[in-house]
Amino acid sequence: MVKHVERPFAGRDLRIETGRLAKQAAGSALVQHGETMVLAAITVSDSRTHLPFFPLTVEYREKSYAAGKIPGGFFKREGRPTEQELLAGRLIDRSIRPLFPKGFQNEVQVFVYVLSADQENDADVLGLTAASTALALSRTPWDGPVAGVRIGRVEGEWLVNPTFQQLEMSDLDMVVAGTADSITMVEGGALELSEQEISEALEIAQKAILELVEIEQEVVREHGVPKMEWSKEELPEEIVTKVSELAQERVKEALSLAEKSERAQALASVRSDIADQLAETFPDNVGDVKAVLEDIEYKTMRNQVLEHGERIDGRDLNSVRPITCEVGLLPRAHGTALFTRGQTQALVSTTLGTVADEQRIENIQLQQDTTKSFMLHYNFPSFSVGEVRPIRGVSRREIGHGNLAERALQALLPSYDEFPYTIRVVSDILESNGSSSMATVCGGSLALMDAGVPLKSACAGVAMGLIAEGDRVAVLTDILGMEDHLGDMDFKVAGTREGITSIQMDIKTQGITLEILRDALAKAKEGRLHILDVMAQTLSEHRSSLSKYAPRIITIQIKPDRIGDIIGPKGKIIRGIQEQTGANINVEDTGVVTISSTDGKAGERARDMIEAIVQEPEVGTIYEGVVKSTTQFGAFVEIIPGVEGLLHISELQHERTRRTEDVVNKGDVVRVKLLEVDSRGKMRLSRKALLDKPAEEAPEKETS
Repeated sequence: MVKHVERPFAGRDLRIETGRLAKQAAGSALVQHGETMVLAAITVSDSRTHLPFFPLTVEYREKSYAAGKIPGGFFKREGRPTEQELLAGRLIDRSIRPLFPKGFQNEVQVFVYVLSADQENDADVLGLTAASTALALSRTPWDGPVAGVRIGRVEGEWLVNPTFQQLEMSDLDMVVAGTADSITMVEGGALELSEQEISEALEIAQKAILELVEIEQEVVREHGVPKMEWSKEELPEEIVTKVSELAQERVKEALSLAEKSERAQALASVRSDIADQLAETFPDNVGDVKAVLEDIEYKTMRNQVLEHGERIDGRDLNSVRPITCEVGLLPRAHGTALFTRGQTQALVSTTLGTVADEQRIENIQLQQDTTKSFMLHYNFPSFSVGEVRPIRGVSRREIGHGNLAERALQALLPSYDEFPYTIRVVSDILESNGSSSMATVCGGSLALMDAGVPLKSACAGVAMGLIAEGDRVAVLTDILGMEDHLGDMDFKVAGTREGITSIQMDIKTQGITLEILRDALAKAKEGRLHILDVMAQTLSEHRSSLSKYAPRIITIQIKPDRIGDIIGPKGKIIRGIQEQTGANINVEDTGVVTISSTDGKAGERARDMIEAIVQEPEVGTIYEGVVKSTTQFGAFVEIIPGVEGLLHISELQHERTRRTEDVVNKGDVVRVKLLEVDSRGKMRLSRKALLDKPAEEAPEKETS
């Protein structure tokens, strides 16, 4: 039976429906806001896995038919997920994952399909609400529901779930997910908003989330099913006691080593020794021994922070690791930076391109496909953490980290009119021990300035962590990889001295309060300002000139009706200009002509040739033209490419001219003056007007 709840939300009707679609799934929900519709379906395995992680998979896919479109390209069906789909899937995953009970190891799959896109309302936050409702309706054990909202601000007014048109004018685009009383995920970008403004946005988001959660709860109360029975596997008490006796002190000693490699080797040695010692006593419990050791590491690290305020590398809670910065490392790249913070190192390069290098993006959410002129690509090879693993394509994590850093820097880029370049930033992580995405932000800022990109301001980022046990709470600045793994929060904040440009938060607990987030934001600002001070010692502002290997770009505006004159029949004229000058030329429908070349003189020559083609003839102006043909009554001279005027035989010279060919012939270059343009556009030229008049002969004297 079809059941639904419909309520007004954010100025539009929100409808949650169940019981009509995907009825064989463990749970399903259809959410509609405006005319955007999203279906979520849940499946859960009956058997427990023994993987070292919780096997949750979220698949978010946009159907082209949702916007009345057919996929582009050779294959006319949806292919591998786009970056936007992967980012939306990560957003949902990170919001719902913390609420699964610890110890639940049955495989769960979440499918989210965008079935209708009204090109006004974004589907990603609706997908999160749909996934939450489907999970809450299903037999899957889960401590939801959660909901997600997007927060924007236009001219000082806060907006919940703003439309795409409103977002274009907004100084904030932030998605917040949470339960009725806590926050589980934050992701977004801003135009240098203050910590206070971000806190205010979080408060507004929390109120809107509560409203959505209450709607979900109404659906679940009426149509939910009992949860499946499961039990957490308890470790044998005998093994817990024995491993603790043997390993407790050794683990504590290993965790006191500041160097990552030494610490890892010491912990590996403890694991190996304990496993060997207990192999004969507990031959069938190798996995249990490993689990107890992991639990000891977890508790030891957290107690050390909470009881002594000391971290595993010896720092206090608020210190940032030592930082070094270098720029200009790669001679042929247009801009480079090497940013090292502790044992995290990012080699970041900037490449400047032309409009031809822009990335085209198919998008069902917008009426037309779009282009990107700024791209940041993040790579995380296995050698950066000293591991051996299969070499495959770009991971979802790499796409997510790259998007976070791209948001942070994009807010500070000059307008395209001011700096008409396509910009690609590549971050290769060479070493990692905590927050390589924030190292990418710092390195990216330096690399852009090294390339001569006029950034509004330098940008830096820092990752904050959290250790919470009951009433004991510790917020950590610049967390290590182990503090991320064993801690409760990974809260990344990037920005300038003026404010925040990018923010992301993931947690491993059931949720955190606004008070903790405010504390983390305040400490993140202190850390960010410290990092910016260090970066400024290396490069405090952008280079005054571009690399000699970077293209030089000239833009000119012509009348759209003259585009055909530049292109010529079958592109003959524009190809000729490019061949003669070596410059690349791109002409847009609006009449904007972009000329690019690595040689500045070549670009200027191409510009002069184009301006000569499109210039309008002016009466009184002197031109140097080519005689295209001669007749009995004069010659036709091309004064501008494609524009000819008549040089009448009477205007060739002051003396009487019997034949045109006595003065000019086809192919001659002559200087002429434009005398007149009649109502039909016909032009009258004169050569005579540029010649000196001959001296009059003196009259002969009469003789007497």
